[in-house]
Amino acid sequence: MTIQQYLMIPTATNAVENICVWDGSVNTWQPPPDTLMLIQADIPAMLWEPVVVDAVVTDWILVEQMGQGDIGFTWDGVAVTTNQPKPPID
Repeated sequence: MTIQQYLMIPTATNAVENICVWDGSVNTWQPPPDTLMLIQADIPAMLWEPVVVDAVVTDWILVEQMGQGDIGFTWDGVAVTTNQPKPPID
C-alpha cells in the first residue's frame, strides 16, 4: 500500500478534523470510529478564486481544485468546501 495524506472526517460533523499520513491498512493503524478516511489527492476541494477583468478582481467564485482539502473544510459526500468566507473585493 502507498503512504498518502488522508483527510479525517468524523461523520458526526462532516468537517475535516485532521490530515494524517497513512498507508490505508487497518492492520497497521485503526482510524477513530465513525471517521471517513479519504485520500486527500483524490478529493475535489472548492476554493475561492478571483474573477479578474482587465487586471482587476471583480468577484470571487468557488472553483474545484483536486487535492487541496484542508482542516476545517466541510464534506458534502462529493467534495470538501473551504470554511473561509468569500474574500472582499478591494
